[in-house]
Amino acid sequence: MKGLRGISQLSRRLYAAQAAPKVEFAAAAEPVKFRPQEVQVTKLPSGLVIASVENYSPASRIGVLIKAGSRYETPDNLGVTHLLRLSANLTTKGASAFRITRGVEAVGGNLGVTSSRENIMYSVDCLRDHIDTVMEYLINVTTAPEFRPWEVADLTPRVKLDKALAGQTPQIGVIESLHAAAYKNALANSLYCPDHREGKVTSEEMHAFVENNFTSSRMALVGLGVDHTILTQVGQQFLNIRSGMGTAGSEAKYRGGEVRVQGTGSLVHAAVVSEGATAGSGEAVAFSVLQQVLGAGPHVKRGANTSSKLAQAVSKATAQPFDVSAFNASYSDSGLFGVFTISQAADAGDVIKAALAQVEAVAQGGVSAEDLGRAKAQLKAQYLMSLETSEGLLEAIGSQALVEGTYLAPEAVSQKIDAVSSNDVVNAAKKFAAGKKSMASNGHLANTPFVDEI
Repeated sequence: MKGLRGISQLSRRLYAAQAAPKVEFAAAAEPVKFRPQEVQVTKLPSGLVIASVENYSPASRIGVLIKAGSRYETPDNLGVTHLLRLSANLTTKGASAFRITRGVEAVGGNLGVTSSRENIMYSVDCLRDHIDTVMEYLINVTTAPEFRPWEVADLTPRVKLDKALAGQTPQIGVIESLHAAAYKNALANSLYCPDHREGKVTSEEMHAFVENNFTSSRMALVGLGVDHTILTQVGQQFLNIRSGMGTAGSEAKYRGGEVRVQGTGSLVHAAVVSEGATAGSGEAVAFSVLQQVLGAGPHVKRGANTSSKLAQAVSKATAQPFDVSAFNASYSDSGLFGVFTISQAADAGDVIKAALAQVEAVAQGGVSAEDLGRAKAQLKAQYLMSLETSEGLLEAIGSQALVEGTYLAPEAVSQKIDAVSSNDVVNAAKKFAAGKKSMASNGHLANTPFVDEI
């Protein structure tokens, strides 16, 4: 791509500026201390958001987040985001597939892509001395893909393999079915290419999707272990690619419904939800605390989660092994909250009804001060520990910068959690109890109730 060689010059200036100061060791009274900087966020006139934090790590990580998740697919191009996930290392206008793969591996780096219903994120990481090399490939992949028809056609076996691997995990299937049952549009779109679209997604459809959605105003460039000024220059030079707001995604419409997938296994995986809260709202924080009150899974490796309210309630209904936890997902315009159960087929009905009865008990005021304090502590610990990895921190900074154009420090998030009262938690439980239910189940469903029977 024209102009990409400038990245190496920016990089040299970056690391010259950030090099450790020279110290005469014989005269040094104490070691030089590097204090990580605060997260810096800049929004360019084009709408592109730049966010970074210099943590002086020997490894750097940079990501480009784009509002281009599966919710922005239309009935005519379903599955296109699945193909985009698989085509990150294909030929671009500035580099061949071989050059991208070989170039990233030669410096010990990684180039990856992940996507959700809301966003798609391309990221690279490597030793900071080589960030200019991998950054060139990141820019190529996000701004100049070619999607050669024969390369796109070769992705079909990988699409099928992806779906086969996902099918081996019933939890994934239930969550996909749950969204299809709960929504009429947008969030109902699967993360995986539908069967009727396998081998049908064309190069032209992928180009059109990228042209419509990969615009500067829908992007955030995020860096860890980089200088904010230099990253801003990179964004100004290389990511001011297309103006406009891109495709306007339709508002998700919650409807309630049910999807049942019959199987022959001895277990039943089931989820029952109501509409929850939108991401970033105060209500979303209350639902997150409620999730911890009920039980969000074991907090000890290979633990049995016996201390959660849901587990204690279900254990009274069956003596057979089971797994139960609260389910919570928040999106930009909607959310889902409920319970997820795994049980023996014969006990599925009892397990599901016992779990729902426990949520009803919380809605009637069954939250003690001890329960609330423990739930808040668990939620804060979970959030803070998610920021300990570069992947988690990059995603947290990027998702906030992309949606809100700013970043909320961990201290501020903790204060929001502490501000949740028992009434807030009870009201969240009441909203679930009164809401229209959606249900998805997978397995031998002879003893699994229908959604209108619970």
